[in-house]
Amino acid sequence: MQAIGTLYFFCGKMGAGKSTYSLTLAQEKNAVLLSEDDWLSALYPNQINSFDDYLIFSRRMKPLVHDHVQRILKTGTSVVMDFPANTKSQRKGFLELANAISASHELIFLDRNDARCLQQIAQRRQAQPERQAFDIEEMFYHVSTYFDVPSDAEMLNIRVVRD
Repeated sequence: MQAIGTLYFFCGKMGAGKSTYSLTLAQEKNAVLLSEDDWLSALYPNQINSFDDYLIFSRRMKPLVHDHVQRILKTGTSVVMDFPANTKSQRKGFLELANAISASHELIFLDRNDARCLQQIAQRRQAQPERQAFDIEEMFYHVSTYFDVPSDAEMLNIRVVRD
């Protein structure tokens, strides 16, 4: 029987450090890192100008990403997904993706307070000026309204990171 890789995915509020953590984890696990931001900017350059645009284009590419991730996992290679798993529905999709091919999974929940997230968003605005239109306090609070704290009832392997 061929080994199946592990699927790693993240939840945490905007600015919690998911992208930074995913890069580190991919290096530690010698895993393939897939970034939603990278895919969206490559597939839909200059087309995402609002949160609604993000939702539309993100949904549009999900079937392609889903199949791609499963093919990678089936080779025995682990995958770190820098895609949001911030709602129960998103997490259910990741769990179904893994379960469909009997892959193990781990949800890393970056449990950060709002002040830390806002501070990191401000730092990101400085480092990545192209994000200044979206990485603002108002967007943080808007996106946070969609955030669901993961629970044991979701049947996920959850690792909580607080610091």
